[in-house]
Amino acid sequence: MPKLRHLALHTANVEATADFYKQVFDMKEVGRNKGNYADAIYLTDGTLNLTVLTFKSLDIAEKIGGSRSFGVVHFGFWVDDLAEIRRRLKDIGAECVESHEVKDTQSGHFEDKWKGPDGTLFDVTNTGFPGALPPQREQA
Repeated sequence: MPKLRHLALHTANVEATADFYKQVFDMKEVGRNKGNYADAIYLTDGTLNLTVLTFKSLDIAEKIGGSRSFGVVHFGFWVDDLAEIRRRLKDIGAECVESHEVKDTQSGHFEDKWKGPDGTLFDVTNTGFPGALPPQREQA
């Protein structure tokens, strides 16, 4: 069953924002990435991945993150059967923004980016998000 396992925050200061969530909510840092599109710090509470991002430009923020604004910019689902979810999304006419299996060398994951009916961007992956609990390990 698909599980919500990822939230992405766009911020002006990844260090200060990540430190805030680590200090207040005891989130653990599980990785960092200085990429072509954004600098990121990956945090987890043991179930959900919170990625704190600073995009390299507002245009990139809108395309890859889903919004030019600071704050929550997109979310993501970890699924067991990516082909089935892709089929369902196509069947209902969802717009695919990006779908390729470029692996992030640091975290080992990749994700599709899609738009919901209201234009909200979301990620779909079957390889997970850094620090997130795999769906099959969740207790019923």
